[in-house]
Amino acid sequence: MKRSIVCKFGGSSVENTTQIEKVKNIVSDNKNRKYVVVSAPGRDEKYKEKITDHLINIAVDGKHLKEQKITADVSQKVVLDKFNTICKELGIACDELSENLKKDFETKLTGEKKIAFFSSRGEHYNARIIAEYFNKCGLNTRLVLPEEIGFTVSDDFLSAKVLEESYQNFEQLKDEEQICLFPGYYGVTIDGDIAVLSRGGSDLTGGEIAYSVNASLYENWSDIDGVYEVDPRIVHNADVVPRLTFKEIRLLSSKGFNVFHFDAMVNCRKRNIPINIRNTNRPSATGTMIINERVPEEEVVGIAKLDNMAYIYLEKDGLGEKIGFTEGLLNIFNKYNLNTYHYPTDKDDIAVLLKKEDLSGNINNLRAEIEEKLAPDIIDVVYDLSILSMVGIGMKNNSFAIVDAVSVLKSNHIDIEMIDQGPAKISFHIGVAQHHADRALELLHQRLILES
Repeated sequence: MKRSIVCKFGGSSVENTTQIEKVKNIVSDNKNRKYVVVSAPGRDEKYKEKITDHLINIAVDGKHLKEQKITADVSQKVVLDKFNTICKELGIACDELSENLKKDFETKLTGEKKIAFFSSRGEHYNARIIAEYFNKCGLNTRLVLPEEIGFTVSDDFLSAKVLEESYQNFEQLKDEEQICLFPGYYGVTIDGDIAVLSRGGSDLTGGEIAYSVNASLYENWSDIDGVYEVDPRIVHNADVVPRLTFKEIRLLSSKGFNVFHFDAMVNCRKRNIPINIRNTNRPSATGTMIINERVPEEEVVGIAKLDNMAYIYLEKDGLGEKIGFTEGLLNIFNKYNLNTYHYPTDKDDIAVLLKKEDLSGNINNLRAEIEEKLAPDIIDVVYDLSILSMVGIGMKNNSFAIVDAVSVLKSNHIDIEMIDQGPAKISFHIGVAQHHADRALELLHQRLILES
């Protein structure tokens, strides 16, 4: 069977000519790296904002970066200068690209279509430049644009979903001999309009291509060595986890591990395509491999942390037995467009976790509607929580990690505000006061990972 590798390179991996040269070396180092997905360049040097944020700022006439006092005109100059600099340093003609970009700035699109169009331009033009540079360096490369191959998505312009026909269109590239280079993050609607995936969507582009061509491996390159056991900015002796299952990384991603797009692994899992998270700046590091099964099955392999959380607590006799109560409660949160992270329940009570900032401007109306429609006996709001989520497939047959976690927090006088075990028994969640969060993470890492 023909082996093929899909490589996705994030914004930090393609932010300047030095990084693009590293990408070229990585791709040329393995003949099986046939499909390359690139993001927009990372942050600009002067304003420290991402190029995509500058493009959005142009689309909304300066409102996006208003607090930073960056106008749309300034953002136009930043974007033009960035691409012109990359072209010149790579020895690529930039006049045509600059003219096309200036024409894009004059688009007559409005509303979400305009924002989506501008949001996509970073990936679009970076892919054009990198494909040309690859060919200049002797790498036989074909630029594959979403609008040409038919990467068809829904018309939810700022959070589009991939449509089934995209897989058939990508599949025609399965036996392509050239390197196929794609811009990530965006697709086209049935009507031919540009629509973007959710932020971080270049991961998803790579995953969908890997699924379509039935790749042997999906490499996701960024500026980290892999997935760490815990946040290394807090716990400095944290190590990279060599292997994680799809289930584990999805649980960790949903609870604060922001290293990989949550949905990017869904179809890879269906076809058992491993995902390897690697560091562009240290290609010798093996990174983290995400697979269907792993051995050994450690009890706790990673601990995620969600900061600045809150929970709304409701008590009412028999609410856990009342059909439709939980559904009605979640529908109220949905009405206010509030994302809920967790809702542990019991016979007479339920708690719904969400981000504290999401309650700003909503809590009074939310509380009033809950009282009117559900008539709880008690409704209370607890702020300034951090949710620590322990994940590991080994806990399915051994729950002693929960006992150890409670014990180490108790012995260090850290109160537990909430505790809940996931239904699959491979995760559990502990809520502590925000001011205890970092210390609790250090203690749990030491006890559950280093000493286990």
